[in-house]
Amino acid sequence: MDTNIIELNNYFADLHIHIGRTEKGAPVKISGSRDLTFANIAKEASGRKGIGLIGIIDCHAPNVQEDIRQYLHTGEMEEISGGGIAYRDTVILLGTELEIRAEGRPEAHVLAYFPDLAAMDFTQWLTKHMKNVNLSSQRIYAPPRELQQQIYGRGGIMVPAHVFTPHKGIYGSSAARMEELLDMEFISGVELGLSADSSMAGLISELDRFSFLTNSDAHSLGKIGREYNKLSLAKPSFDEFRMALERREGRRVCANYGLNPKLGKYHRSYCQSCGTIIDEQQMADERCPNCGHTKLVRGVLDRIWSIADREQPVIPSHRPPYIYQIPLEFIPGLGKAKLNQLLAAFGTEMNILHEVTQEELSGVVGKVLAEQIVLSREGRLALVSGGGGTYGKIAKSK
Repeated sequence: MDTNIIELNNYFADLHIHIGRTEKGAPVKISGSRDLTFANIAKEASGRKGIGLIGIIDCHAPNVQEDIRQYLHTGEMEEISGGGIAYRDTVILLGTELEIRAEGRPEAHVLAYFPDLAAMDFTQWLTKHMKNVNLSSQRIYAPPRELQQQIYGRGGIMVPAHVFTPHKGIYGSSAARMEELLDMEFISGVELGLSADSSMAGLISELDRFSFLTNSDAHSLGKIGREYNKLSLAKPSFDEFRMALERREGRRVCANYGLNPKLGKYHRSYCQSCGTIIDEQQMADERCPNCGHTKLVRGVLDRIWSIADREQPVIPSHRPPYIYQIPLEFIPGLGKAKLNQLLAAFGTEMNILHEVTQEELSGVVGKVLAEQIVLSREGRLALVSGGGGTYGKIAKSK
């Protein structure tokens, strides 16, 4: 018997969560909720959501680092071997979201993750290339490839963020090919974003090599876990996360759980003049079919069609299933009171979504809601497409 075999287990992970404010009330992500602090994120992920690995991606800010050091000093949290900070049953990865811009191109966002606070001396480099280092998602005034060197030189990794969205996704707003902006050897994975899935990404061949992530991009506590991943790891840590992205020694991303792209804010093209979300069959016409204007925001699906180098998607053998799953908050009739009843009975949202049977759900919230929850977690509810910054929605039952 080989005593060196390491047992792997599955953990849920959401690697893109913003901080709205520090504990002293200083702004970090301006559009983020005020109660979205480092500590509150950890408590929400561990206690209510049941997520074992999270990425908090505003940890470059010195004010945030001050909070983190305080939690480590009191013993409420601790740095762990392999990288990361442990809080109860959840491990936190220290990350940052940055805005890159190559000359003559629109901006795009990337995520970076680092193993520990020591590696976050990255902040010292950022201060020379950023106007306000205490705020989230700020522009880096340095070449993108130089940024990559700074990240990987400190033992970090980079993941391009929400790559297909028209709002600062690399493909959505900046380039037809990622290699036009970045050194492909210093990219560890790709975040799809709320309006795309693996099949849509399979139309672009340069993505075949990468592991995909589906994350929440949460701007409030309730949005944590609206998209997430299942990772096969020995235990949650930075090193294990990196191995999973690289698909080494059995570690891997074994499932992506995401919104059906129709629910994303930027799935379909949108007319800025009259607000019409344009139907797929009408996209051959570059004018709005409703008002005739040409002020269109091209949706994710239409953008992918325009830059695809394949006619049919290719799904590599290493690509995990992309499982359509509607967050509990989207389900009609499941308000805060009913959700709290479910949490009191079953502990966490991950338990409700993955472990609890329909019969058990019925015993708490009734047959109708239980059926809706099961349909939602299997992605089988009828949807109305989103676009132009407005989320899609569940179609009303007739």
